[in-house]
Amino acid sequence: MPTVAVFDMSGKKVSDLALKDDIFGITPSAPAMHMMVVNYLASQRQGTQSTLTRSEVSGGGKKPWRQKGTGRARQGSTRSPQWTHGGIALGPKPRDYRFSVNKKIRRLAMKSALSTKVAGGEMIVLDKLAFDEIKTKQMVKVLDSLETGKKVLIVLPEKDDVVYRSARNIAGVRTTLVGQLNVYDILNCDTIIVLKDAVSKIEEVYA
Repeated sequence: MPTVAVFDMSGKKVSDLALKDDIFGITPSAPAMHMMVVNYLASQRQGTQSTLTRSEVSGGGKKPWRQKGTGRARQGSTRSPQWTHGGIALGPKPRDYRFSVNKKIRRLAMKSALSTKVAGGEMIVLDKLAFDEIKTKQMVKVLDSLETGKKVLIVLPEKDDVVYRSARNIAGVRTTLVGQLNVYDILNCDTIIVLKDAVSKIEEVYA
């Protein structure tokens, strides 16, 4: 059963926390994590790119010249792909790049990502994170005291506008909720800061 230290906002260790072995201590599955990362990135694609085919560009209604006797190649329209201002052959059209991944793989990928961060010492558990006012300097001070990396993901148990707005202007720092946590964000950060209450929620969801 993996055990991590719990810190306060000043960076001092206050206690130890035992994590559930079947969530934070499994052998990571690289294929599952890769599939979920590809799934996430595919879902971010707008898929709105579009080119005009020969039937959609204007003009070209008349045959340029007669079929035979000119010595030139036969042509049926000036809007064929080989003509200047002609249509595009086999060009992209609007499409949805999303694809579904079954629940078993999604859960395995999430547990693998969390276990990877714990095994690598890149997960910090914070007993609480609360500010009296929206202050970016205070958030920077907390991050400095915890000695985090450049890219930080803060996982909150519930919505907190003061924390969110204090962190949003710091380069490389993102905040998210337990219900919005995804494999890509976990793997894409140097350090993941999870509030103690959020840890219990994660264990409740993925137990």
